[in-house]
Amino acid sequence: MLPETKNKYDPDNSGFISTERFKDLLEAHGSELDPHKLEVLLALADGNADGKICYQDFVNLMSNKRSNSFRRAILQGSRQLKGCSLSDEAGLGLSQRLVRHVAYETLPREVDRKWYFDSYTYCPPPWFILAITIAEVAVFIYYGFKLDRLVLQVSSPSFLKSPLPYHPQLRAQAWRYFSYIFMHTGIEHLSLNMAMQLLVGVPLEMVHGALRIGLVYLCGVLAGSLAVSVTDMTAPVVGSSGGVYALVSAHLANVVMNWSGMKCQFKLFRMAMALVCMSVEFGRAVWLRFYPPAFPPCPNPSFVAHLGGVLVGLTLGVVVLQNYEQRLQEQSLFWIFFCVYTLFVLCAVFWNIFAYSLLDVRMPPLP
Repeated sequence: MLPETKNKYDPDNSGFISTERFKDLLEAHGSELDPHKLEVLLALADGNADGKICYQDFVNLMSNKRSNSFRRAILQGSRQLKGCSLSDEAGLGLSQRLVRHVAYETLPREVDRKWYFDSYTYCPPPWFILAITIAEVAVFIYYGFKLDRLVLQVSSPSFLKSPLPYHPQLRAQAWRYFSYIFMHTGIEHLSLNMAMQLLVGVPLEMVHGALRIGLVYLCGVLAGSLAVSVTDMTAPVVGSSGGVYALVSAHLANVVMNWSGMKCQFKLFRMAMALVCMSVEFGRAVWLRFYPPAFPPCPNPSFVAHLGGVLVGLTLGVVVLQNYEQRLQEQSLFWIFFCVYTLFVLCAVFWNIFAYSLLDVRMPPLP
């Protein structure tokens, strides 16, 4: 249909055909198209005020790609899409119902939910969050056997001897600014983080992909350890709370900003439960930080990493999650926040190089 039709209705190769001729094509060949794509194509035809359809927009739709001009046209013609909401779809299998559930959990616009439902294929699966979670659980089990302790592992004198936690005396070992996420203070710490990470991270990755979610997660992780090195200079850091809080806070902020469009069930109750879990985990971290350490003079792990993750989620994370189909390099606000984040990282690096000696910080002993 594509080359022959294009030559017939666009003989001068301008790349455009009239909306009238485009509707004639849909009437003639509509039975050959997926019903969802046909519905979106009709919205595209009705939404173009200039009376012309771009051939590339048609190609983008058929190849599951979206351009900015196509998105604007869809939004202008979205009144047709609202006639039958995605929730009214019947006869769906288990995997399709899961995709529909994820769409309503994470996307505020019906046109985006329908587009996501139509184009998602489970390939690739949400591998990033699953891989990080499996690795964190595996490391915890390993140290559980090694230290012979599952609850409050941090109280073991050998806990910080691992090459994974961030320790101020070992801050020159750059991998520790990331690898600390694989160590947790105990099974209670791990359980809360894993619950939030899976319940929020997996649906977000199914919609936004591993690249975007991995970016937010790792930026939260790095911001957490750097924030500790600047504000709580003598404390070590363990746990994945920086990355988890970046994802959860970005998602909650996105829900609040698009409250009327979010159609997930019990959204107020879910938000309250997420805030309760975050508050409990954060309160426990604060208590542990100021509780007398079992092996002084080394302090307990810091809670500031949680705050670093929240700040990343409320800035960079919100921008990443706002427009799931728009490329990051096309979002000016993304580059603003990314540049601010990069400036913070550079300042924190210089702080770690010079501030400890200039301020004559009394460092804890090596683990």
